[in-house]
Amino acid sequence: MCVLLGIVLILGAFIAIPYYNVWQQEMSGRAEFAKAEQNRKIKIEEAKANLEAEKLNAQAEIERARGAAEAIRIENGSLTPTYIQYLWVRQQNDLNNKTVIYVPTETNLPILEASRLPKP
Repeated sequence: MCVLLGIVLILGAFIAIPYYNVWQQEMSGRAEFAKAEQNRKIKIEEAKANLEAEKLNAQAEIERARGAAEAIRIENGSLTPTYIQYLWVRQQNDLNNKTVIYVPTETNLPILEASRLPKP
């Protein structure tokens, strides 16, 4: 009786193991498909975010250009040397901890240095 039970168990294992392997591969395939689908959705969302950022950057650039055009219009359509000097000085605020030395000249325009000597 015990030998018969052992033979039935072995035969059952020979039948069940191939079905289990097929089932396991099917589940693995489904998991890989779900992962690929999720990665695709993530890439689509990233592309949408990049598109939105580019649209906002374009709108900001348009507004900057409108502001510059309005400033020029207020100046009666002409840029005066004084206004150009003002813009240059205002730009110097963005130098981030760099030393700038202003040297007065006859026309009160700053002298732009050609190069700096390396620090010893």
